[in-house]
Amino acid sequence: MKTHVKQDLTALAQGGVLITARALEAGWSRRRLHRRLRADGWTRVREGAWAVPGRSVDWETEARAVQLLRPRLVCSHRTAAKLHRIELLRSVPGPEPAEFTDPHADGSSWRDPARRVHRMTLTDADCTVRRGLRVTTPVRAVGDLMRRGPRDHALVCADSALARRVVHGVRRPPLLGRTDFHAELASARKGGVAAREWLALADPASGSPTETIARLRMHDAGLHPESQPQFWSPEVQRIQPDFLFREQGLVVEIEGYAYHGTREAHARDVRRMNALQACPGVRQVLRFTATDVLHRPDYMIATIRQALTRLA
Repeated sequence: MKTHVKQDLTALAQGGVLITARALEAGWSRRRLHRRLRADGWTRVREGAWAVPGRSVDWETEARAVQLLRPRLVCSHRTAAKLHRIELLRSVPGPEPAEFTDPHADGSSWRDPARRVHRMTLTDADCTVRRGLRVTTPVRAVGDLMRRGPRDHALVCADSALARRVVHGVRRPPLLGRTDFHAELASARKGGVAAREWLALADPASGSPTETIARLRMHDAGLHPESQPQFWSPEVQRIQPDFLFREQGLVVEIEGYAYHGTREAHARDVRRMNALQACPGVRQVLRFTATDVLHRPDYMIATIRQALTRLA
């Protein structure tokens, strides 16, 4: 009997989330339902929503629970970007609230610790379905984030959407082009003027959020290298470093936090670095960590300036 009851509840769940009201409509009494949920190890997501046993309550589970409870809400902004595998610059440490748009409500946005609801117009063309959730399209999601700013956050997501990327182990193609951006940002929505100015700084050649930030720090310092230039080593190996100051022959490489996962990866990087330094036109290679880029940009810029002066 226990297995049968548990299966009944699991069958009522949608995408791994059970809405209490659905179980009550199926004939469960409130007292018996809550006793069974706790006995079988269901996890409370929020009032009226439970995750199936064994499912972690992450941002996607939270978004699904909210949308099942309030079907008119559409996943948007940062939540939409994550569903589309568009990379983002971290806003604050710790969990961030899921974001939704309510296209049928008037007034300004509101938030609580677990969610933020925006009130703005959405057309059918602005919406799609991703992983079973109603979500704004990639161009609308990035457009909303660019209009909101600030600049660094806007351009990290813009670069990601414009580029081929591997996000959480999944390789995906570019999600949109500059023409899509121009059309989205042409509206008179608040923040559009700044977003259109920032779009000129977007670069689909950027390989990661950290590279985007490094490029912006150099841009702000009046330094304008090429992104992802192509070199051929003497062994006819194609190499694309992150940045190149071609006139001075200075290459700048940015390493992520988890650059070397294994000894083999480290060995490949050493071989690549040796091949890069042997390429015609390369006179010096500078390497910076993500920590340098994000937390010590003055050090990075000063080091690049010194090298450029020395190579001039």
